[in-house]
Amino acid sequence: GGAERFIARALPALERAGADVTLISRSGEGWGARRLLRVDPFHVGNLWRDWSFARAARKAWRRGGFDIVQSHERIPGCEVYRAGDGVHRRWLDLRRAAAGPLERLGMALNPYHRYVCSAEKQMFEHPRLRAVICNSKMVRDEVRRAFRIAREKLHVIYSGVDLEYFHPRQGEALRGAARAQLGCRPRDTLFLFVGSGFSRKGLAAAIGALAAAANPAFWLLVAGRDREEARFAGQARAAGLSERVRFLGGRDDVRPLYAAADCFILPSRYDPFPNTALEALAMGLPAIVSARCGAAEII
Repeated sequence: GGAERFIARALPALERAGADVTLISRSGEGWGARRLLRVDPFHVGNLWRDWSFARAARKAWRRGGFDIVQSHERIPGCEVYRAGDGVHRRWLDLRRAAAGPLERLGMALNPYHRYVCSAEKQMFEHPRLRAVICNSKMVRDEVRRAFRIAREKLHVIYSGVDLEYFHPRQGEALRGAARAQLGCRPRDTLFLFVGSGFSRKGLAAAIGALAAAANPAFWLLVAGRDREEARFAGQARAAGLSERVRFLGGRDDVRPLYAAADCFILPSRYDPFPNTALEALAMGLPAIVSARCGAAEII
């Protein structure tokens, strides 16, 4: 995910700059951290998982006596928070607006949502918080509207992308073989959807748009994993699009798909700023995103 990539890149950069960095994490595998405080308390379910980690991480950083604590989780008491997930309250408001009565009832009774909203409020309004890194202006404005926080604490810093790894010449080299592997024709137009969490990322809208276009030369490629994939495959099947909506699963290297595609599409219901939009643009793809996506600010 985006947070994992951010940390994996930030750790060596901070160390090269002379910072003495300690990573507090459930697992140190794959991070490349020189110093690790592993906290992995027992848990059952996502609420207990988040609460127990927050409690253990706070204890760990208090014992460590660090100069500054930057968190990527909603943990009250950190000095710097990177709001890569946006504002949970805002996402719930958008979900409720589109949900039916049963879904709204389930959301209201879900203790996990209550925990996250409470932790979010405590963190943003905590007196120790010195700075919030927002990955879009959209997120910055949502934080200002939802919480009592000083304007000067909010800083918009867009995510970066490796412009050599994601480069138009990569697309030129990979395009022919990638399209041949997919079995499409030269005149076919391929739209690419990349991301997990299909519902929040707006896959239903993308499939609906493909159906409304009624163009047999239009395809939709879906890269990512989701427990509800079968439901979206059923939507495509019901619309007669089974042959032109391809579920490709998760990919370690998405560049061949960016190369094969003609357009990137991500009609998210809520998305602070997907790195995939930056990757697609760096590869030379035009991009279509929703107004509820932070990437809309640069398109």
